[in-house]
Amino acid sequence: MMVKVGNRELELGGEHLTSLRSSNELLGDIEALRGRLAEDGYLLLRDFHDRDQVMKARKRILEKMDRMGKLDRDTLLEEGYMADGSKTIFMGGTNEDLPELLEVLNGERIMRFFDELLGEQSLTYHYKWLRAVGKGDFTGAHYDIVYMGRGTHNLYTVWSPLGDIDYAMGGLAICLDSHNFEELKRSYGMKDSDRDAIGLGHYTDDPLLVTEKFGGKWATTEYGASDVLIFGMFLMHCSLENTTNQYRLSVDTRYQSASEKVDERWIGKKPRGHFK
Repeated sequence: MMVKVGNRELELGGEHLTSLRSSNELLGDIEALRGRLAEDGYLLLRDFHDRDQVMKARKRILEKMDRMGKLDRDTLLEEGYMADGSKTIFMGGTNEDLPELLEVLNGERIMRFFDELLGEQSLTYHYKWLRAVGKGDFTGAHYDIVYMGRGTHNLYTVWSPLGDIDYAMGGLAICLDSHNFEELKRSYGMKDSDRDAIGLGHYTDDPLLVTEKFGGKWATTEYGASDVLIFGMFLMHCSLENTTNQYRLSVDTRYQSASEKVDERWIGKKPRGHFK
C-alpha cells in the first residue's frame, strides 16, 4: 500500500519504507531495553499507557476543541471530525486545564519507567506539545535537539497517540539508523531553532532527501491509543500526512535525569518557550 510520508508517497514494504518493530518482549528487562534503544534509536511499546485513561484525556481535549468551534457538530464528538474551515491546532503548554491528560503523562507508570531506564530519578518537562493535526498536514523531518538542546542531550521524547491512528490518519515515521548519522549530527544537529533563526526547524519536508544523502530507511506503523514511541534527541523523524477529515490527536513529552541540566525554556509554572 502507498502512504504519504512528508511530501512523498511511499510504498509500505518497498525500497524506502518498512515497519517499526515492537519492543514489548523486552519489558521487564531494563538492560535489554537500553540495548535496543542504543541499537535501534527508538522503542515502540504497545499498550504502554492505560487505554481508559488515554481515552478520558482524549474526550476532554475534544470537548475543549468543541467549545472552540473546531469540531463538526453533526458527528460524534469522540470521532473528532473537523468543522468546515478548521485547520491544525497546536495546544502546547502546561495543559493544567486537562488534568486527565497530565495523569497519563506525569503518572507513576511512565515516571517509574524512566527512573528505571535512566537508573536514577527522572523528571518530565512541564511543557507538553499537544497537537490536533488536520487534513493535509504533516511534520517535516527533524531532530528534536534543535528545539531543546540547551540542557542535557540525554533527553528522551515520548510520542503518545491520543486515539487510534491508522496509516490514513498518519502517525510518526522514523529514519532507521539516523541516530548514527555523525555528519548530520555535527551540522544540522548542532543548530538551535531560536538562536539560528531556522524557522520551523525542520531539516526537510522530503524524507528521501535524508536517506539518499545519509543512508537509512524510513519506518512507520499504525498506532493504538495506548502505544508510545520513545526516542532520543538525535533520531530523524517526521509524520505521515493526515489524509482524513478527522483530527489526529497526539502529544510529545520529554523526560530526563533529574540530576542533569534542564533546558529552562520548557519548565516551570509558565514555561517561557522559544526565544532567542
